[in-house]
Parts: sequence; structure tokens; C-alpha cells
Amino acid sequence: MSFLDRIKQCQAPDLTAYLPFIVDGGVVGYVKPDFARALKDYPDTFVTGNQYLGLSDSLVGPDSRTEAVGAVLEKLMERGVVPGWRGEKYKVARSFAAPTLFDMERAAVALFGVIGYGVHLNGVVRRHDGLAMWIARRSLSKPTGPGKLDQIVAGGQPCGIALRDNLVKECAEEADIPAAVASTSVPVGTISYTTARPEGLRRDVLFVYDLVLPADFNPVNTDGEVEDFHLMAMTDVIARVRESDDFKFNCALVVIDFLIRHGYIEADHPDYVALNQGLHK
Repeated sequence: MSFLDRIKQCQAPDLTAYLPFIVDGGVVGYVKPDFARALKDYPDTFVTGNQYLGLSDSLVGPDSRTEAVGAVLEKLMERGVVPGWRGEKYKVARSFAAPTLFDMERAAVALFGVIGYGVHLNGVVRRHDGLAMWIARRSLSKPTGPGKLDQIVAGGQPCGIALRDNLVKECAEEADIPAAVASTSVPVGTISYTTARPEGLRRDVLFVYDLVLPADFNPVNTDGEVEDFHLMAMTDVIARVRESDDFKFNCALVVIDFLIRHGYIEADHPDYVALNQGLHK
């Protein structure tokens, strides 16, 4: 195993096996043909052609699209077609800064292959022997990656809230980090990938932050999404990422990005260029 293996786990599939999801004249996602067939039962909302999936021309503007798509997704949830319902809406758009086309239930984002956004926080402590990193172990009841290792704080980016406000909220919920401390987190870039997962096509952009925590801080989970926390020496973090599948697939990428930025993976590493390229697909 190697760091590069973690990158390869997120390789993009052949998108010719998917139908483009077209809204307002542009591609916003990619759908498997079998899922598109399930949408033929709702012709007032979805247009299912042989080469694409679209929305009815009668749906004009974000509000009408959100309402119509939401009603269909609730029916599909009742049929078991959309599992893991979150009750949380994500923005559907061609890019993060592009205008919102409509909002979609989070559990359906990967089924439609639309871009999903999230915030991930590296929480570190400065010790006499170097940095240590707080690592969370995900709840065994999580719909994705149960029991896998994770950043101290990570969460999806729902619509209607700013990135930093969302980060501060997630810090309080997942690790009981006070707002005054969480607000000192430093934005350090993004990680992006397109990969096929059991839940669908993940086209994700992760906004990454670093936070130096006090030496006496101990995280406490308040929302039931974390089993436990461990303060790991960086040598242990490196070994777990490089030599095992213990980390959730995208959380391993966030750690690799941290290792590159902080010099733990140096420029003469044989996979240095490939790793950097692989973090920004």
C-alpha cells in the first residue's frame, strides 16, 4: 500500500456509463440509466430521454424545481430508492459560485451525481516532540464509512449557511469546540474528486481548514456521529493512511494534503507530483 493507493481509490469512473443530468441548458450531474428509469414514473417533473435526464420545461426557477424534485424524492424514499434520508438540502449548481438552480435532499446528491460540498478540519496540537493530530472514529450507525477514521470535524455544506458559519456549527456539534476557538481555523484550500461509491457518483469539493488546539483540549461529541477521539502522533497518522484502509476514503485525502503542506511528504517523494494532481481532480 502507499499514499498513491489512497488517491487511486478516488479515480473517476467512465462517465459514458452515465446519462448527463441537464438543467437550464447545462450539465449539473450524471445518473445511472437504471436510476433514470425509476424517474420515468414522474413525467411532470423529470424528462427521461435515451441520452440524458432533464427537468420538465414547466419548472422555471429554483423554487418550483426544489418543490417538484423534493416531492418526487420523498416518494422515492418511501419506495426505498433513496436510502439514508438526511432532511438536509444541498445547493444544485454548475459550480460553487454559480447561481442556485434548485435545492436537493442530501441523500439524493450522489444518485444524481451533482457536485457536493463539505468542510473538513485538521485539529492539531503542538507537543514537545512535534505535532499530534486529533482523529475521530465515525459512529457505527453512520450511513457512509461507519467506524472509519475521520478528521476531528467534518460535515456536509448545506444550502443557506456560509462556509465558516457551518464549520463553527460542526465544531460545536462534533467535537464541542468553542466558537471562539473554532473561528480561528485557517482555510488552507480545497480537495476535489469524482468517484463511484455504493451511494452513487461522488463529485465532491472539500473546503479544508487547519486549527491548532490547546494542549489541554479534549473533544466531546454532542451529535452522536462520533464513536471516540484519539490524539495520534503524526508518525501513527502517517502509517494508518499509508498502510491501511482505516480512514474513510476522502478523509485520507485530507490527511495526505496536510502531510504535503507541512513537509511530511517532501518534494523528492517519487509520487509527489501524482499526489498533488490527484487531490485536485
